[in-house]
Amino acid sequence: MKHISLLGATGSIGTQTLDVIRKHPHHFRLESMSVGKNIKLAIEQVHEFAPKLLSVQSKEDYDKLIHEVPSSTRVVYGSEGLIEVATAQESEILVNAVLGSVGLSPTLAAIQAGKTIAIANKETLVTAGHIVTEEAKRHNVALLPVDSEHSAIFQALNGESIKEVDRLILTASGGSFRDRSREDLVNVTVREALNHPNWSMGAKITIDSATMMNKGLEVIEARWLFDMPYEKIDVVLHKESIIHSMVEYIDGSVIAQLGTPDMRVPIQYALTYPKRLQSISHERLNLWEIGALHFTKIDMKRFRCISFAYEAGKIGGTMPTVLNAANETAVAYFLENRLSFLEIEHVIEQALERHSLIKQPTLEEIIAVDAETRAFIHSMIK
Repeated sequence: MKHISLLGATGSIGTQTLDVIRKHPHHFRLESMSVGKNIKLAIEQVHEFAPKLLSVQSKEDYDKLIHEVPSSTRVVYGSEGLIEVATAQESEILVNAVLGSVGLSPTLAAIQAGKTIAIANKETLVTAGHIVTEEAKRHNVALLPVDSEHSAIFQALNGESIKEVDRLILTASGGSFRDRSREDLVNVTVREALNHPNWSMGAKITIDSATMMNKGLEVIEARWLFDMPYEKIDVVLHKESIIHSMVEYIDGSVIAQLGTPDMRVPIQYALTYPKRLQSISHERLNLWEIGALHFTKIDMKRFRCISFAYEAGKIGGTMPTVLNAANETAVAYFLENRLSFLEIEHVIEQALERHSLIKQPTLEEIIAVDAETRAFIHSMIK
C-alpha cells in the first residue's frame, strides 16, 4: 500500500485524486492533506479518508475545523502546515495539486525529505524549474507528471532514449474561445470563459485554457520535466482532446498517447507508476464513434499568451516567475470582473517588459520577484 500526501484536496485535481484512492482502498491510503477555502468539503473528506494530518489556510479556518474533525486527525495551518503535509513521515508520494506558486516551498521540502513528487502544479516548475529539478537530482527523487499532456509524453518516452527525440508535441483543446476571433473576445464574460468544451477544471485553470496561457505554462513545464530545449517543443490545436500529446523521434516515428478526457487516468498512473491498475472509469475510447480527429496549427498572434511563455522561457532566469505571477494576478482580477478578458494579456505584457532580469535567481530572489510583480499589477488596477 502506498501512503499519499495531497496538497489541494478540495480542488479539481485534489477531488479526482481522492476518487482514485476511493476506488483502490487496498492500494492507497491518504496520510495527510491540505485544503483551500472549501471547509465544508474538507470536513467531509476528513471523515471519509481519516488522514492523520490536515492543513488549512488560516488560523480562522483552524479554529472552525478543530472541533469538527476526529481527534485522530491533527490540524495545522499556514505555509508551515503545507510543509508538514508535504513531508509527513509515513507518506511516500506527494501529490501537488494546489494552484499557484504557493506549491513551491512544500514541494522542495518534500524532495529534500525523499518523497516521490506527483506534480500537477505547473507554477512550481514554471517559477523555479532549475531549482526543483536540481534538488530532485540531488536527492534522487522522481518527478512524475500528472497533467494529461505531460503524462502522455512521459508514457510515450517509456523504453526510449531521450537522445533520440526530435520534438515533443503538446496538444491543446483551444479552450472556451477556440473558434472565436480576437475581435469576438472584446466583451466576453467570465461565465462564457468558464465554459470549457472538454474538461471539468477549476476556475483559474479554465481561464488559463481560454487565454491559452495554460498551454504556455505547460511548454515551460515540459522543458524542465524532460530536459528539452524550447526549439523542440511544439503545440498543436486538437479540439477533441483525445490525443493528449505526442513524441516525434529522429527516425520520423511519432508515438501518441490517447484516451477519453478524464484527469483521473493520468493521476492514477502517477500514483501506480511503473505499474497500472484497473481504470476508474468504464468509458472506453471507441474511435469509430468519434469518426474524425482535427488538428490546427497554433496562431501565435491569436493566442498571444503562448508567445509570451515561449519568450519568457527562452530568456529564462526570473522571466517565467514574472509571467506566472502576472498571469495569476490578472486572472484573479478578471474573475472579479475588474479586468476584461483581453486586458489579461496586456497586463502580463507590461509586467514582462518592465522587469529587470536575474539570470540565475536563488529561491529567495524568486520569491521576491513574485511578490514584486504582484504588487505592480495591484498598483495598475484600482
